[in-house]
Amino acid sequence: MVANPSAKPPTSPDIAEWQEWMEPDISELIIEDDTPVDSLIQEKHQRFLVYCLYSSLKRDVPFFATANVGLFYVAKNPALVPDVMLSLGVPVPQDWSQKRNRSYFIWEIGKPPDVVIEIVSNKKGEELGDKLDKYARAGVIYYAVFDPLLLLGSKKIQVYALHEGSYRLLDSTWMEKVQLSLVLWEGEFEGGTFEWLRWQDAEGNLLLTGDEQAQQERQRTSQAEERASQAEERTSQAEERASQAEERAARLAELLRQQGLNPDDLL
Repeated sequence: MVANPSAKPPTSPDIAEWQEWMEPDISELIIEDDTPVDSLIQEKHQRFLVYCLYSSLKRDVPFFATANVGLFYVAKNPALVPDVMLSLGVPVPQDWSQKRNRSYFIWEIGKPPDVVIEIVSNKKGEELGDKLDKYARAGVIYYAVFDPLLLLGSKKIQVYALHEGSYRLLDSTWMEKVQLSLVLWEGEFEGGTFEWLRWQDAEGNLLLTGDEQAQQERQRTSQAEERASQAEERTSQAEERASQAEERAARLAELLRQQGLNPDDLL
């Protein structure tokens, strides 16, 4: 793929010039049309899944997670637009003034995404048909379909793994190569109570939002303060019992003295 097929290749040995000549021409590619119309189910889940990744995913390598951004795997083909995309070992592109940094161009990033998630809100999306085939051709390692309304069948979550160029449906939602799984969780996010799709790590812990982490920290602080208060109360009670015992001993000694007995002689 050459930027300008009619142009002659560089005559100098400069690597940058050769790379520029070999890069695909993306000037005519549409990377954003500004007319997305997602359902509330898709929009909320997209942000929820990406938010949890950036709040809780701890890895030794950078990662790139995004929602509703174009994935280009062949220069002349229109983009795939997954609801959620995760790519490990890939930093977030920095210079957004450059067109090549505003979408996921596999030849620019250097690898396909590791995980792509499609969220079903109608029967027209071809999530188990054309899209499945295209993501396989793009080389995406794991392809997950979340069908919360059971529009495509009886399973709400299906996870496929790439094997020899095509997808195989996994028996579980565990994705070994990224050490993550997808699970259902009933709860509230941004005021909406729903059955949410969530990330789970190898130890079975949910990847939490920043708000959930803050709430957990508040709970831990409150519990620590409660334990400290209980310990202080136990100490106070012990001191009170000791004081009462001293008072009883003093009264008893006084009674003995009134009887003409020396309490110290009785010890």
